[in-house]
Amino acid sequence: MGAQDLAPLFHGRARSILSSMHRIAAGFDGIYETHLAVADLGRSVAFYKDRLGLALAAEFPERGIAFFWVGSPQAGMLGLWQGVRGPLRTVSHFGFRAPRARVLSAVSDLRAAGIDPLGFNGEPVDEPVVLGWMPALSVYFKDPDGHSLEILHRLDDPADPAFGVGSWSAWQRRG
Repeated sequence: MGAQDLAPLFHGRARSILSSMHRIAAGFDGIYETHLAVADLGRSVAFYKDRLGLALAAEFPERGIAFFWVGSPQAGMLGLWQGVRGPLRTVSHFGFRAPRARVLSAVSDLRAAGIDPLGFNGEPVDEPVVLGWMPALSVYFKDPDGHSLEILHRLDDPADPAFGVGSWSAWQRRG
């Protein structure tokens, strides 16, 4: 349900705001950047650059900030911001959109880089999982600060919410 679906339920200014929200979002085609708080910028730069292979766009160690290109340069960006420690530290999640072949090889590639591949609930996996309601093929893993990262490919198959979340091989065996 989007803002356009809610607009008839409201009157006056509230209806105008909901209508404006729909017009603004209609021009979006994706998320350009996301940012994560990290405890140790050097450790995180090494993880994203040396273990995941992202291209470093800019680093400002004196300010505790680094930026990586995600995909081709200037297509998307990840920012790392040092300085969050202690009990108020926030753990975040985001997913990298990738071709199906990339997700299918991610388990072995992550292991080769010393990174544990995980399923939807954080369990170790030997193959990607499928989220049936989308459907999407996914592999999860953690960065050094415990942020949940995902490599995801939207499947062309019809959605199957009853499937829930299961292994890629179980998805393929569905009748």
